Amino acid sequence: MTRNMQISPVKKIHGTPRAFYEDYTSQLRVNEYMLVLLPHEELRKRVLQIRKDFYEAYQAPSALGAKVHIPLATFTQLEIMEERIVNRLKVVGMGYYPFKVELKDYGTYPSHTLYINVTTKLPIQKLVREIRDSQRLMKLDNEHKPHFLDDPHLTIARKLLPWQYEKGWLEYSHRHFTGRFIADCMLLLKRRAGDKTYQIAQRFDFMNLPVSTKQGELFV
Repeated sequence: MTRNMQISPVKKIHGTPRAFYEDYTSQLRVNEYMLVLLPHEELRKRVLQIRKDFYEAYQAPSALGAKVHIPLATFTQLEIMEERIVNRLKVVGMGYYPFKVELKDYGTYPSHTLYINVTTKLPIQKLVREIRDSQRLMKLDNEHKPHFLDDPHLTIARKLLPWQYEKGWLEYSHRHFTGRFIADCMLLLKRRAGDKTYQIAQRFDFMNLPVSTKQGELFV
């Protein structure tokens, strides 16, 4: 080979081919996840209007922007763990049954959050207990443990200032709301750590299959 002959090099980063490096680093990316129940569109629009009205009356920014859903669990984990988590949650969905969610009037977490009450708590709490069995997969480290929501609710506004909470609750404690939907699936949402917007990562349909049918998928 003469000195003037040139061979196009493979682009490398610290001695590693770029494609491999980028794939590897993407697997080590940390994401924030949220597992939720999603009401039907008509109900979501009703709740969005309530949030808008609350924002206009009490200047509470948290009433705007967030999606309308009932949270089940939140956690932070590496991208590389997502497939195993998805496989485990598929098994949970396969064995769970569609159920009715009833909403009625308003409640609060003193002194910072206003929400719509979920009156049919038991099937949601039972679902959360089944999801909790996967917490080992959802734990990133001791500083990032999964959080499971045992008190189902549908948030109107949170992080309220004292005057927003007091005046808002004085009004909404006398208001009435009724709504219902059939929960036939749960959604896994995700966003890169630090981002504002969640994207749908996976849908898990509730199929009410017997344990024997899903037994082969329990080990993920």
